[in-house]
Amino acid sequence: AEWTFESDNGFKLERADGSFALKFGGRAQLDGAAIWESSGLDDDLTALGEDGQGDGVEFRRARIFFEGTVYERLFFKAQYDFAGGDPEFKDVYIGLKELGPLGSVRVGQFKEPFFLNEQTSSNYITFMERALPNAFLPEFRNVGVMAMNTAAEQRFLWQAGVFRATDDFGDAFSTFSDTDWDAALRLSGLPPWSEDGGRFLHLGAAYIHRFRGEEARFQQRPESHLAGRFVDTMSLDASDVDIVGAELAWVNGPLSIQSEYTHAFVNGDGGQENVDFWGAYGQVSYFLTGEHRPYELGSGKFGRIKPRANFDPARGHWGAFELAARFSYLDLDDRSVRGGELWDVTAGLNWYLFPNARIMLNYVHADVSDREAIIDTAPADVSGSGDIVQTRFQVDF
Repeated sequence: AEWTFESDNGFKLERADGSFALKFGGRAQLDGAAIWESSGLDDDLTALGEDGQGDGVEFRRARIFFEGTVYERLFFKAQYDFAGGDPEFKDVYIGLKELGPLGSVRVGQFKEPFFLNEQTSSNYITFMERALPNAFLPEFRNVGVMAMNTAAEQRFLWQAGVFRATDDFGDAFSTFSDTDWDAALRLSGLPPWSEDGGRFLHLGAAYIHRFRGEEARFQQRPESHLAGRFVDTMSLDASDVDIVGAELAWVNGPLSIQSEYTHAFVNGDGGQENVDFWGAYGQVSYFLTGEHRPYELGSGKFGRIKPRANFDPARGHWGAFELAARFSYLDLDDRSVRGGELWDVTAGLNWYLFPNARIMLNYVHADVSDREAIIDTAPADVSGSGDIVQTRFQVDF
């Protein structure tokens, strides 16, 4: 049988009869940031072992991947990240599709189905970092099994899975009583949807029940990976955690509005009282050059931006430009737990030179209050504000 090889935002090798296909590529995201904090907050975070004022650079992500299908119905993916110096597993799984009512079943390490902002690839999110409420997500990727299917011409989607908490290499072992595992369910749909994909409303809801072997902990940075963690509940004795989330996104041509609400209910154990925490964000973006945020039907998430005209100054083409603003809030205070309250205001400018290359500029103002921590063996009130200017140079292939 004949084979074809082509490049379309990734390299694809496919047999003519469609029974075998392979795609491979990667991404590189180089970040730089300058961070200023109020003096008291800087001193407290430094004493707690976190990064304070200063500037820095990092490769936020440096990944390669291979994915494909075998005999039309077996699919697989293997993705590895080298940004931390050592290769780590990201998405590594196999699955079967076209299974009738089950749709498809996936087994391996991948993201649990929760949070629209998290389901959308880092290549396509509007800001450099995801909003504050993703602090409630369970370790982002775990090993598990998930079924998913669509209806109404892929406009409606359900995902359900069971996951075992693992490390960055998909490993874990513990006694039965200490095992951490999750049961997750996500429903999403597009009630209004235009045929050209330029106007739609996304609604979603998700639920995770986390069976905790011993403890739970929630902490978060101010939407900058180079910054320290501004809020932290520290370790809480917990038997289980229930997390619920609601999603909304509206796209009307170049205008996009997106918001999510997340609430975590922690069932205490060993003397720890029950506590609950919550967070929410709202964002708006607008393409000055007329593009719109595309939606991936059947996946319940946003996809790749394709400029109307790729960067070509000689012909007067400069790519696509997007302005964006977001407000995020995270409350990790309840009863005796004083993990802190954090809110961020973020402004962003995205320049899409090509479908697979963009430059991002973000300004973040963050304010933390009502956090209690132990510094030099004494209780301390951690509060203050920070300002962050950061940029990203990104390419994927």
